[in-house]
Amino acid sequence: MNPAMNAQVLLPEENPAFAGLDLLSSAVILLDAQLRIRHCNPAAENLFAVSQRACLGKPLAQLLGTPPALVAALENALANNWSYTGHDIVVAREAGEQHAEPLHLDCTVTPIDTPQASLLLEFRPIDQQLKAAREEREAVQQQANRELIRNLAHEIKNPLGGIRGSAQLLDRELAGMENAPALKEYTAVIIHEADRLQDLMHRLLSSHRAMQPAQINLHEILERVRRLIHAEFPGVRVKRDYDTSLPEITGDREQLIQAILNIERNAAQAMQGEGEIVTRTRALRQVTLAKKRYRLALELQIIDNGPGIPPDIRDRIFYPLVSGREGGTGLGLALAQTFIQQHQGSIEAESAPGRTCFTLRLPLANAANGEKS
Repeated sequence: MNPAMNAQVLLPEENPAFAGLDLLSSAVILLDAQLRIRHCNPAAENLFAVSQRACLGKPLAQLLGTPPALVAALENALANNWSYTGHDIVVAREAGEQHAEPLHLDCTVTPIDTPQASLLLEFRPIDQQLKAAREEREAVQQQANRELIRNLAHEIKNPLGGIRGSAQLLDRELAGMENAPALKEYTAVIIHEADRLQDLMHRLLSSHRAMQPAQINLHEILERVRRLIHAEFPGVRVKRDYDTSLPEITGDREQLIQAILNIERNAAQAMQGEGEIVTRTRALRQVTLAKKRYRLALELQIIDNGPGIPPDIRDRIFYPLVSGREGGTGLGLALAQTFIQQHQGSIEAESAPGRTCFTLRLPLANAANGEKS
């Protein structure tokens, strides 16, 4: 047996030569000449759902199998001492995740000359690249939509005030007239609808107020929202699955309460007041949010067992005035997205009948790497 295969495998804290790889947003694995794993950065741990302690010293094939495109890239790099790239490599996650979907990756294999490693593998998920491009296009489109609606709200607000004022004057003039009660019903309708539209305009414009950041505990906010949901929808059970070790975040308390409340209230309404909502918090390592890399971020998942988001609006649920509920204004999720984005975070949704999951990610204080993604 080759003596190199019996060499002690150094853990990251014992091998500072590879520490710089831990700051990269791309998944990187280092191999020795026998194609055994010598280092696995946090991005690779997240991508392949495996810890570095579990995979160090093991053959790469044990982690990723033997996809032909990857095998060819490895063989060419070792034989010719050149970099090679394998495209659309399909690999499964570790054996413990039988139900995980296969990953579609591009992988660049680069020969390196270090005492412990001979090859550097950089993995780039194809679906993540497509997703990032799609999210960027959607962000531009949604920003344009919000600007258009805000401008319309300003244009509607002033004449709406005139309509309401005129209806009030007319209501006073009707006092004492013979058929006043019947006519006053009409003026009451005008005033009521004008008030409703004014409230709608206020909500459309309120997302642009300045933030008031402070150190806050997200779990306290979740408990506040849980009490509000329980009071409004007694038939909805809100289960908690918290990582209580999470530190405080910097944010606007009222904005975060409103964002989370909008999501949970939408879920409760979709379930018609009967069902279950799970709120789950976890820590994430090496996450890119708003094109900035963070060593540590907070993830909040809000999961309900309702009927799911109608397929025809799933791609537009964060657009203003798009609603899957009769009588809905379509502003709740649009405001939630705006507030989360103002916190340099992200929000996304996955939905199928029986399970809808909204995932919110927020940077944790003092966790920025200071590098752009």
